[in-house]
Amino acid sequence: MKYFIGSIFCFVITLYSAQDAAYQIFTGKGKKANFKKMTKQIWDADVVLFGELHDNPIAHWLQYEVGKYLLENGEEIIFGAEMFERDEQEFLTQYMKDEITAEQFDSIAGLWNNFFTDYLPVVDLAKEFDADFIATNIVRKYASQVYKQGLESLEGLSEDEKKDIAPLPIPFDINVPCYQKMLEMMGGHGGENFPKAQAIKDATMAHFIVTNFTTGEGNVFYHLNGSFHSDNKEGIGWYINQYAPALKVFNISVVLQSDVSKLEEEYLGIADFIIVVDEDMTSTY
Repeated sequence: MKYFIGSIFCFVITLYSAQDAAYQIFTGKGKKANFKKMTKQIWDADVVLFGELHDNPIAHWLQYEVGKYLLENGEEIIFGAEMFERDEQEFLTQYMKDEITAEQFDSIAGLWNNFFTDYLPVVDLAKEFDADFIATNIVRKYASQVYKQGLESLEGLSEDEKKDIAPLPIPFDINVPCYQKMLEMMGGHGGENFPKAQAIKDATMAHFIVTNFTTGEGNVFYHLNGSFHSDNKEGIGWYINQYAPALKVFNISVVLQSDVSKLEEEYLGIADFIIVVDEDMTSTY
């Protein structure tokens, strides 16, 4: 694990030795910031949503560093991730307890292709500190079912199957900007089922964040997800506000720009802190 993180860091330094920086952190208002300032403000929140670009090595490195900072300075830190679906929780727990190997976990669950390079280091970090790690995402076949048949089709599932989904019926507002964007992306094809399939993912992740969070000073639920699920505190953040409006959400987003010295206007306000990565940065897959 240390070798992996160290390798990324050395790679970044070597690759960008002729440039000013590979990345720059900004506040939501576009002011330059740094890791210390970003993490210091985390303690004002209950839930931290780290919105990543799935194939970005800087994002994965900083996810690890934020997680390490939380574990070393907090009271009770719980991890969760979009990358693990609810039916994989049993195997994730078995791995955390050293009952199966990472290879066995991957073989049984069929994890994301970049699990070993991008997510295992964070899982192992939580494991090292004996922190809980929650599989928050809906089982993909149910999201696919919503896309094909609508949210109402989930009512026909068994009670046991529904345990791994946010309570039905979920609240849904097509006017939430992120879902409006999805409608525009599809050009009207598929109707509202496309954003509804996204919404059931967001709602389920929010539900399992809320139900696993323990109130207390220094307690944080740290969640990894694609930035689209949490930009502007929509998606997961919107549903957290529906289920537990008293919880304070802090979000981080990762974006690509050709020039990292200034935050482009289109990204202003999408998160409490925005990590701008040089668009020429290599991808992990």
